[in-house]
Order: sequence, then structure tokens, then C-alpha cells
Amino acid sequence: MTRKIDPEGEIVTHIKNKDLVRKRRRQIVDAAVKLFIKHGYHKTTTRELAKETGLSIGSLYEYISTKDDILYLVAIAIHAEVEQGVKDALARPTHSKDALAEVIREYFLVCDRMSDHVLLMYQVTHFLPEKWEKKVLEAELRITNLFIDAMKQLRVLGKLPNLDDNTINLIGHNISIMGHTWAFRRWYFAKIFTIDQYIEQQTEFIMSYLEEAKN
Repeated sequence: MTRKIDPEGEIVTHIKNKDLVRKRRRQIVDAAVKLFIKHGYHKTTTRELAKETGLSIGSLYEYISTKDDILYLVAIAIHAEVEQGVKDALARPTHSKDALAEVIREYFLVCDRMSDHVLLMYQVTHFLPEKWEKKVLEAELRITNLFIDAMKQLRVLGKLPNLDDNTINLIGHNISIMGHTWAFRRWYFAKIFTIDQYIEQQTEFIMSYLEEAKN
């Protein structure tokens, strides 16, 4: 059987049905995150992965080539949800900096839903072969660039102060890190904040910085 390139052009697959590939890979990713966190990346076997996903080992290898591929798919899954969330937020009718607040909220909610995925990505990225580590880091920067591009778009529309590109870049990276901080410190923050309260506090912090920059 001829191996086919997947829709993203990265990981080979035997399956031609793109929707099925996406569905099965998300299934594999979610199962792998659970096992990697419980047992560790290196101690989790392919047989365990197949059992957790409900697939045979042969079927599993129709969607991935190696266990390393899964970590790349984790990063892509996070990026896809963030990208959709940001697009949805920007499409809503808002006024002034409320548009940026919507973007931040959607991102933080994704980080909450995918906390285990985010945590795993940071724990095991350095175990990946160089080509996949580079891809994961590129995906991480693409997420940050979504915020940077959104702020630049809002600046053009007059919904943000006329900040220079370096300042917008810094704010974009800060937003990215704040979302991840919820995943890293959820064990603590969840005792004193709901996710909505965390979003409100962090958004207020970012907006107060914008006000100072404007003045």
C-alpha cells in the first residue's frame, strides 16, 4: 500500500479520508496525553497507546509513523484550537479594546481545556528529534503571532493605542505565557480562582499596561 502525505504535509498516513485522519489523530493525541502524563513519555508503550485509543497496533500505525509524531500532533492540536478561538473572537462585534479582551479570553479558555496537552508539550519537547522539536517551537511561535497579528489589526482599526511593533511583540509573548501559566500552576491557582476570575485578573493587568503605554 502506498503511503500518503497527511493534510498538513508533515506525517505520512495510509488513509485517504482527511476527516477520518483528523478524527483518529485527535483520538490518539488525547489518549497519549493521558498516558504520557501518568506513566511518562518513554515508559508508555505503543501497545498501551493502541489499547487506550481502542485501535489495533496496525491501525495505529496507519495514522502515525512513530511515537515521536504524537508530540508534534499535540502541538498542532493546541494551535488549531487557539487559531479558531482567536478568529471567532475577532469576528464578534466589539468596541475599543474589548476586541483584544475577547481574544485573550478565548485563548485562556483553550489553555484551560487543554491544560494537560500544554503541560505535556513543555515537559517532553526536548526529547523529540531535532526536526520535530523545531516544528513544535515553530507552532508555539505561530500561536504567539496570532496575538501579535490580532493587535496589529486592532491598531489599524483604531481599537488599540498606536503602539510600536516591539511593544506589541512583547505583549503578544506575555499573553502566550500567561495562558500557559494557568496550565503550569493550575494545581495552585484553581484553589483561589475560577478560570473566569483568572481571565479577568490577567486581562485587567494587560489592559492597564496598554493604558500606561497610551499615556
